[in-house]
Amino acid sequence: LFQGYQGMVDGGDNIVEVSWESVSSILQVGGTVIGSARCKPFRTREGRLQAAFNLVQRGITNLCVIGGDGSLTGANLFREEWSGLLEELAQNGKIDAEAVKKYAYLNIVGMVGSIDNDFCGTDMTIGTDSALHRIIEVVDAIMTTAQSHQRTFVLEVMGRHCGYLALVSALACGADWVFIPEYPPEEGWEDSMCVKLSENRARKKRLNIIIVAEGAIDCHNKPITSEKVKDLVVQRLGFDTRVTILGHVQRGGTPSAFDRILASRMGVEAVLALLEATPDTPACVVSLSGNQAVRLPLMECVQMTQEVQKAMDEGRFLEAVRLRGRSFENNLNTYKLLSHKKPDAELPKTNFNVAVLNVGAPAAGMNAAVRAAVRVGMTEGHKIFAVIDGFEGFARGKIKEISWGDVGGWTGQGGSILGTKRTLPAKYLEKIAEQMRTNNINALMVIGGFEAYLGLLELSAAREKYDEFCVPMVMVPATVSNNVPGSDFSIGADTALNTITDTCDRIKQSASGTKRRVFIIETMGGYCGYLANMGALAAGADAAYIFEEQFDIRELQANVEHLTEKMKTSIQRGLVLRNENCNENYTTDFIYQLYSEEGKGVFDCRKNVLGHMQQGGAPSPFDRNFGTKISAKAMQWISKKLKETYRKGKVFANTDDSVCLLGMRRRNLVFQPVAELKSETDFVHRIPKEQWWLKLRPLMKILAKYKTSYDVSDSGQLEHVAMLPKEAETGTI
Repeated sequence: LFQGYQGMVDGGDNIVEVSWESVSSILQVGGTVIGSARCKPFRTREGRLQAAFNLVQRGITNLCVIGGDGSLTGANLFREEWSGLLEELAQNGKIDAEAVKKYAYLNIVGMVGSIDNDFCGTDMTIGTDSALHRIIEVVDAIMTTAQSHQRTFVLEVMGRHCGYLALVSALACGADWVFIPEYPPEEGWEDSMCVKLSENRARKKRLNIIIVAEGAIDCHNKPITSEKVKDLVVQRLGFDTRVTILGHVQRGGTPSAFDRILASRMGVEAVLALLEATPDTPACVVSLSGNQAVRLPLMECVQMTQEVQKAMDEGRFLEAVRLRGRSFENNLNTYKLLSHKKPDAELPKTNFNVAVLNVGAPAAGMNAAVRAAVRVGMTEGHKIFAVIDGFEGFARGKIKEISWGDVGGWTGQGGSILGTKRTLPAKYLEKIAEQMRTNNINALMVIGGFEAYLGLLELSAAREKYDEFCVPMVMVPATVSNNVPGSDFSIGADTALNTITDTCDRIKQSASGTKRRVFIIETMGGYCGYLANMGALAAGADAAYIFEEQFDIRELQANVEHLTEKMKTSIQRGLVLRNENCNENYTTDFIYQLYSEEGKGVFDCRKNVLGHMQQGGAPSPFDRNFGTKISAKAMQWISKKLKETYRKGKVFANTDDSVCLLGMRRRNLVFQPVAELKSETDFVHRIPKEQWWLKLRPLMKILAKYKTSYDVSDSGQLEHVAMLPKEAETGTI
């Protein structure tokens, strides 16, 4: 259906049957290729009558609506009126009685496409992550200018009724102040904001960033505009201040890897929901809770979304924040925790020392995690020590106290500022114990990949010999490979996935230009196929070779034949991803040579090893946010454990549950003792024995036009919005 409801009302060429090829190459295109339009006629019964006639003419009784709450409410009304509309058409002699019977029911399923993320019931709407990418790109660019000129920038982002974009971008760039409609500042905010800005300047912070949602209001429901904020800063502080209004930039650009995968997963879920729909099931929306696809009754979501607006209009702001859902509430609480340093006199003093270190290979978002750990730790009253260069640096005594200001501006930095090494602690136990004794370290927070997990196992095994290791220890997973047991996601994997996706997009353009060319692309990941598989899904690849799913020469042959067939169509290019360790004999060179030989005369081949670019780059909004939130939660756990294990003037923790890994499991962030994760781990290949994303593998094959079955056992069941757990912590951003 072209042009949304307008196309449905106008009919004609706006409603066409699509083929496989007609949706090829649209994955990397922003916006919507089938168009969208605000439609006045559809709001009238005459308009809907015409739309119903156009659908019945073509025998369409299933609609999948991708849009915001307005589009979805319209769809629901259309469904409720459907039988009445058909009867009216029959009375007017436009359709016969047979058609009324044959097309008696209309099924509807909704997918929420809205950059504001303003729809209740889903953690992430399609398009939000891409909009955050646009905002963060601008903020990162502005930061360099502001730093050079010592300026204050006021940034206005979209969000007339919802402050999600403003809030998350403020979290992701460490903004000094944020204005959102759901949480207006208290009376006298003008004074507190100016005090905060001048304090930051006094601390040698060369730039100030203030983020304003376009719908920002004060507690009397009066608008707070970006111009008003600028004038205030200039008048009161005399700072050189500039306003940047991002506007429609936020809607544009190519979709991020997260959005492509989210939308692909939701698309499958929508089709399954339509196939299972009956006249008695309510119209539903498919949405995301944590890392889990769920179905929710459409009208419950719409009502709840409208409740938020009502609460804001009536000045019940705390209620509005709660109704927005756990994800929003967590973001707000984390922002409040990290952005304002309390005066030293107001901070509790625990006399506990906590050490933070990075272990393994660098991953984008590690610095955001360190920043959150340092600031939350200080707020809880601890002294925080930073260890340079992982366990190796620890053994050499490279450890120093780190303060609030030291980690300013760290969220947007890639790599690992503290330095990181793959070295395991086993050979340095004596020296590390000595350093922990010397610096009186009472707890450890390790941010890293598989080595960090092995390191914690080694340290907890050494507790019998060294009392120094009898302290609470927590691990926050950070690795591009996403191969840590106990967590669906790890910090850095989203940034790496975006790098792979961007590169594949460019390579696809090159392949399309030269025609009949197939690219073999090698990704990182060790033995874990996450990057290859998800990269293939996000880039629209033809195949992905991974270690977890063994393949043989017959499969390679079938892939070559599949590509040969594809070259006969109008899409004359191919993309094949290969995980670096998927098979020791079928190397990237081998696959490249095999394809080159077998494809002779039909297509030619090129190969590309992406290498260490996958570990670099500025962290994506997801990794900044995930790193910040998961790390803050880990530090709060440390505080709780320190209180529990403090006896007779010292900390003593030697139980399994005092060495944990904090991971995202389906819907929740959970602390799991590393000892319990041993049974879930394949230590030889350094991967978890079971991985959630393997269920998405058939989806990639289906989208590449292979015939395969899709496991529907995991598809969402209809739930109720009101019953979304209030306590359960959702892990999405």
